[in-house]
Amino acid sequence: MTAAVHPQPASEWPDVHGRFGPYGGRYVPETLVEPIEELERAYSAAQADDTFLSAFAHLLKTFAGRPTPLDFAARLTEHLGGPRIYLKREDLLHTGAHKINNCIGQGLLALRMKKPRVIAETGAGQHGVATAAVCARLGLECCVYMGTEDMERQGLNVGRMKMLGAAVTPVDSGSRTLKDAINEAMRDWVTNVRTTHYLLGSVLGAHPYPRMVRDFQSIIGCEAREQILEAEGRLPGTLFACVGGGSNSIGLFHAFLSDSGVRMVGVEAGGRGTHLGEHAARLAAAAGYTGARPGVLQGTYTWVLQTDAGQIATTHSVSAGLDYPAVGPEHAWLADRGRAEYTAVSDEAAVDAARTLSRTEGILCALETAHAVAELIRRAPTLSRDSAVILNVSGRGDKDMATLARHL
Repeated sequence: MTAAVHPQPASEWPDVHGRFGPYGGRYVPETLVEPIEELERAYSAAQADDTFLSAFAHLLKTFAGRPTPLDFAARLTEHLGGPRIYLKREDLLHTGAHKINNCIGQGLLALRMKKPRVIAETGAGQHGVATAAVCARLGLECCVYMGTEDMERQGLNVGRMKMLGAAVTPVDSGSRTLKDAINEAMRDWVTNVRTTHYLLGSVLGAHPYPRMVRDFQSIIGCEAREQILEAEGRLPGTLFACVGGGSNSIGLFHAFLSDSGVRMVGVEAGGRGTHLGEHAARLAAAAGYTGARPGVLQGTYTWVLQTDAGQIATTHSVSAGLDYPAVGPEHAWLADRGRAEYTAVSDEAAVDAARTLSRTEGILCALETAHAVAELIRRAPTLSRDSAVILNVSGRGDKDMATLARHL
């Protein structure tokens, strides 16, 4: 099984302007126009360069540990009474999450552009750890911005980043979470554009980031599609994945976009309530979550949680990786078209689901993943016992043990 960094045939989006329907685009200060255009040119050239593609595929295999298994969850299937549940095990990758797929691709692009310094943002810490690991492997200087709220609840990953040689810069402004870390990373990039590449961690930001990160993560769905056909001789009925910015979910969904019989369910953070400030659900308005409408945040036009006055709202989630007020523009477009369905799961349900998965399958998943597990548990009685579903285990739960211990 080989990796590809180009879009799969199912995708006609984004257009040449980086738009997914009305969403996406490029909203950046003048000082970032040139480096963004440089990145777009470098990525386009890399897509057609066999040397780049081979290096990417080689590192995915030998450094990250691809392909990841598609694991039949026999005991969870029995526990729920069907459907047949398969787990795409991105948690088994080096550094413990899907994030490393994108980090390898962008790290190679930084070398291609002769940018010796890489900056990144992180919420749950997995993207920061993956960035630090790739920078160490490729000989790049690394600086990671992280909100102090997230640093407190993800201390293990802070230590891992420092051990890998990254400078971890605390961000104490705003909500002290992922949104604020991205703001600080962008300020750094404006100041140091000649020497620095901003390794954005999700399908967010200005064009070409939503497309590029999706393409690097599309290996998840490419593998899963081949694996489920081998295991079941058919495509799955439903895909489940958590959605923060949305890179793990779009990585799984992308290879199935043209398969109209495959349902796609993205699961956001329902937090502790449906009112603005209590959750991080941008596309789950049908489930009663309030405060989201289209707007511009950090370079892209998408659905954003905001106050009546248009100010970016505070968010809440038990999982640091889902605690963000905007969602990737391609997800917004899939929701508009009805191609994917988006819902939300509460903190309590996610914690309970993490415990259920660990005790039926022996898998300690990340709290982000646990949101998707909770939605699968909720829907299981409505699904055919004979149908097959795939759930993306986006990361492992070592980082969340202190949080889980408090809640349990």
